[in-house]
Order: sequence, then C-alpha cells, then structure tokens
Amino acid sequence: MRIGDLAQRTGASVRSLRYYEEQGMLSSRRSASGQRHYGEDAVCRVLLIRQFFAVGMTGKVIAALLPHLKDPGEGKRCPPEVLRQLTAERDRIDAQSDELTRTRQTLDALIKTAQEAPRSPRF
Repeated sequence: MRIGDLAQRTGASVRSLRYYEEQGMLSSRRSASGQRHYGEDAVCRVLLIRQFFAVGMTGKVIAALLPHLKDPGEGKRCPPEVLRQLTAERDRIDAQSDELTRTRQTLDALIKTAQEAPRSPRF
C-alpha cells in the first residue's frame, strides 16, 4: 500500500509516517519512481507506534524497543536491557495512570461541591 493509504488506515499523517521511517521505526520498499510501498504488517506497527507515543514514550525509546516486539512471543527473548526498558516504561505509565486517577477524583469532588453549593435567589 502507498503512504497515503497507510496514513488513512492508521490515522497517522503522511509527515509522521515519513518521520517514523527516518527514525528506523518503520520500513518501506521503494518503487522505481521512488514511491514508498508498505506491507499489511505496517498498519499494526504504526498503530503500536502511535499508542506508544500517546502514553509519552519518546521516539528514541520506541525505536530501540520495536525490533524486539515483532512477535508477542519474542518478548521472552528480549535482551536484559530491553526488558529493563519495557519494565521502566510500564512503571512510568502506571504512575501516570495513578496521577490521572487522583486528578479525576479531585475534579469530581470540585464538581460535586459546585453542584451542591446554595444558589442565590434571583430577583
């Protein structure tokens, strides 16, 4: 599939797809005229890259991890440093999730207080 098709199927911009390729996170083959062509597996890869970016992972970290994540079963054979990075990212996401939960609870309390506040009569 061409880059525009991949962009449409994944919600990523063409510019983002080019960036992913420049950073070694995505690969394509080129036609004789220089157009990028991607296999079906690129859809899942781009969705994973976008998911990782959405939780705050950096491009450098994503690029380092992706070669070890081709097949879910391969996680068992990750080098120790990759396993440490995966664990650190998971722990960071857990902490971020906990902070979001606390923030939501604060907002819920503020909303409840605002809704229960007596209203002054209108004349």
